[in-house]
Amino acid sequence: MKTQAQKETAASARNSITEGVIWQQLLFFFFPILFGTFFQQLYNTVDAVIVGQYVGTEALAAVGGTTGTLINLFVGFFVGLSSGATVTISQFFGAGQHDMVSRSVHTAVAFSLVTGLAMMGIGLVGAPFALRAMGTPEAVMDYATSYLRIYFLGIIPNLVYNMGSGILRAIGDSKRPLYFLMASCFTNIVLDMLFVVYLGMEVAGAALATIFSQLVSAVLVVLVLTRTTESYKLYFRKLKIESFLVKRIVQIGLPAGLQSVMYNASNITIQSSVNTLGTTTIAAYTAYSKIDSLFWMVMNAFGISITTFVGQNYGANKPKRVKKGVNVCLFMSFITTILLSLLLYFFGEYIFRLFTGDGAVIESGMDILHFMVPMFLTYILIEIYSGSLRGIGDCWIPMILTCLGVCVLRVAWVLIAVPLHRTMVTILVSYPLSWTITSIAFFVYFHFFSRLGRKRIPVNTDVNW
Repeated sequence: MKTQAQKETAASARNSITEGVIWQQLLFFFFPILFGTFFQQLYNTVDAVIVGQYVGTEALAAVGGTTGTLINLFVGFFVGLSSGATVTISQFFGAGQHDMVSRSVHTAVAFSLVTGLAMMGIGLVGAPFALRAMGTPEAVMDYATSYLRIYFLGIIPNLVYNMGSGILRAIGDSKRPLYFLMASCFTNIVLDMLFVVYLGMEVAGAALATIFSQLVSAVLVVLVLTRTTESYKLYFRKLKIESFLVKRIVQIGLPAGLQSVMYNASNITIQSSVNTLGTTTIAAYTAYSKIDSLFWMVMNAFGISITTFVGQNYGANKPKRVKKGVNVCLFMSFITTILLSLLLYFFGEYIFRLFTGDGAVIESGMDILHFMVPMFLTYILIEIYSGSLRGIGDCWIPMILTCLGVCVLRVAWVLIAVPLHRTMVTILVSYPLSWTITSIAFFVYFHFFSRLGRKRIPVNTDVNW
């Protein structure tokens, strides 16, 4: 019989990404995350497709653009915070400190429950006020308010799943979160058809389908955490918030959370400008946001992959492997982005037709797509460098660079330039402009000032308590 220590050592070896060919390790981690992110995005995309086809343009505008931006504001903030737990657990796991892995898991899950309750209250009360502040058209207002309130009523399972999947990724398991999302996504499709198409519940039906399907993924991830015999096993009786671990999680995750808030706050400003251009443009921008989410899924997968890769290897004190991993991930990101950009540029119209048959919406959407797709390359350095730095706990400077370069500059452009020439192109220029300037700032910081940019990365002492 194996002792518990032997079991923990075997688990570390099985899930570790501190050995092996780097590009293969990154890809083995990347693809489950990519497909997982795809299915997570598919929740709202399926809602948009079915609502757009069976309810109408106003409902499509409500489900996608305005509500999606607000949902991303809250959920994105939490996902950023949860990355602090992922980094913390991955470093403890890489260092073989299994007791700290267990304590971190219980603190992280308890933290997600408390945060979920707070977000539920804010969302239920604040939804109509936020929508009006964004200048949501009256034709869309009732649909959008209904969707948001139902969504926030079921937000706790969403946060539990995101935290649970972050825990699994921290120990090197990116496959099971994918399987859980696949199950919940198929549940969402079935329930969308039932509630929206057959029962005629319109936008409310789409929202109910989403929260019920998210409950499925939350239950599945909790079952895995409670049934494992390894160090990340979840015991409900041990759920508690340990202050020093929350402090560590927040120190690492808060910059990513604030960065997400700033991103989405700037997107709210942009959405408010788009809302002044009419329902057709709103619907076109909503559909485009679902199409360009393919790019963001790829970048998100590479970002999470390199964060966990750096976290485990930094915890295991393998600085050369950390540096090589960052360079390999950058190369893979550039190649993938080029291929994806070509695909979307030439075949994007066929994807637009999934959302709507309205010719005006498709034409407007294709104009947006053709402008934006060639600009995707300007963003890559931001995602990979910030993800790499997050893996060693260097979060605040990247957050400041992103907030100033991407968010503040973008908002300034929209507030100053757009009123002078209120067109969709003027609004869209804010994206490549801010990405390019921020990428330059990240390159300078990463190579000349950060710990990862030094010729010799200092020995990791972050996991020695």
